[in-house]
Amino acid sequence: MAGQRRIAGERQSGHPTRRGVLGTVLGISGVLLVPGCSGAPPAPDAATPAIQRALDGRAAGILGRDEDAYLAALDPAATRLRADARAEFAHLAGVPLSSWAYRVTGVERSGARATAQVELRYRLAGYDDAPVSTPREVSLTEHTGRWYVTGDRPAPDGGAQQLWQQGPVRVVRGAHCLVLGVGQTTTRLRAIAATADLAVPAVDDAWTGAWAHRVVLLVPRSLTAMAALLGAPEDGYRGIAAVTTGETGASGASPADRVTVNPAAYGALGDFGQRVVLTHETTHVATRTATSSATPTWLSEGFADWVAYRATGRTAAEIAPELQRAVRRGDLPAALPGNDAFSFSGDADTLARAYESGWLACELIAHHWGEKRLTAFYRAVGAGRQPDGAVEKAMNDVLSTTPDDFTARWRAYVRERLG
Repeated sequence: MAGQRRIAGERQSGHPTRRGVLGTVLGISGVLLVPGCSGAPPAPDAATPAIQRALDGRAAGILGRDEDAYLAALDPAATRLRADARAEFAHLAGVPLSSWAYRVTGVERSGARATAQVELRYRLAGYDDAPVSTPREVSLTEHTGRWYVTGDRPAPDGGAQQLWQQGPVRVVRGAHCLVLGVGQTTTRLRAIAATADLAVPAVDDAWTGAWAHRVVLLVPRSLTAMAALLGAPEDGYRGIAAVTTGETGASGASPADRVTVNPAAYGALGDFGQRVVLTHETTHVATRTATSSATPTWLSEGFADWVAYRATGRTAAEIAPELQRAVRRGDLPAALPGNDAFSFSGDADTLARAYESGWLACELIAHHWGEKRLTAFYRAVGAGRQPDGAVEKAMNDVLSTTPDDFTARWRAYVRERLG
C-alpha cells in the first residue's frame, strides 16, 4: 500500500500551505500468487457453510430493513453485542444501500466455538459501481446445530471501523456527490457537498479519462473517529484535511473510493483552501484506475495539485512558497523528489517542497507540451508493469525526451518561476 499526503493549512493570504497534510491511501490492485510448493490448499472447515448461512441472514436483515432478522444471527446471551447491533442498525437507517454481504474467507474452530475471517462488502445505491470491501473478524458459538455471532470487530491486519458504528449517519446528496456524516450538522454537510459539486466539474475539465463523475465523502465526528475509519493511529492524520482511499490500477468494475474528511483540519481552511483540498482529492478518485505502482508520487500528487490549482489564477509563488524560499537561498533541487520525500513523518518544509516540486513538474509538461500530453503521460506511466523504466519509457513515447533532459528543463523552470 502506498500513502500520499498533501496540504491542510492555510495562510492569512488565503491559499493553502503544506504545513499540514492531506492525501490518499491507495492500495495496489492485484494478488501475488505463488505456484504450489505445499500441495493443495487446506479443505474448508465443515462449519463454514453453516456460518455463511448465519451471516447471509444477517445481511438480508440489513437490506430488508428487518431488525429482527439482523439480530437473529447474534447469540441471544450476548447482551452487549445485541445492544450495539441494534444501535448500528438504527444508525444505518438513512444510508442508501444497494448491496450488503458477508463472505467467509476462513474459519478456525475449536469444538463449539469458531473465529471466522470475513469480508464485509457493501455498495451505496447510485454511487458505487462495485462494492467497498473491508475485512472483519467474527467470533461465533454453536447452539443446537446452529451458529451464532458472539463478536464482530475489524480484522487485525487492516480492518477499520465503519462510519455507522460511530453514531447515526446523516446523509446529504449533492449534484455530483454523496456526503455521509456523524456528529455533523446538516448545514455543514451541505457546505461540504457544495464544494465537492464544484470539484467534480473542475476535474472533468482537466481529466478526460473515464471515471464515475461523482464522489462519496465521509465526515466523522473528530480526528480520533477519522483514524478509526482508516484503521491507523490518529497522530498520522493530525492536521490532515482529507484522505482518499481506493484501489489503484483496477480493471473492470472499479472498487469504490471514499474521501474521508478531518472535520477540524478541513474546517480551519477558508473557502479557497477547502475547494483546493476537495478538487485534489477528487482528482485522485478520477485518476485511480490510471495510477499504478509504476506511478511515482511526484506525478500522482503533482497532477492532483495541478488540477486543483489549474483555474484558480494563483501565482507560482503563492502555490509553492516553501520551494521559492529554498530557490532564493540558493538551494535549487538537483532532481525530482523520490517517493520517500513525501513521508508525512518527516520535516514539514521538506514535504511541502516535494509537493510543490511535483506540481511544477506537471505545470512544466502542461506549459511546454500541452495539457493533453500531460494527461497522456500520466496514463502512460501508470500503464507500466513495473516502476523501473515506466517514467523513462513514457517520457520517450509521449514527450520525446529523456529523464535527464526533463530534469534539466524542470530545474530551469523552477528557477524561472520562483527565482
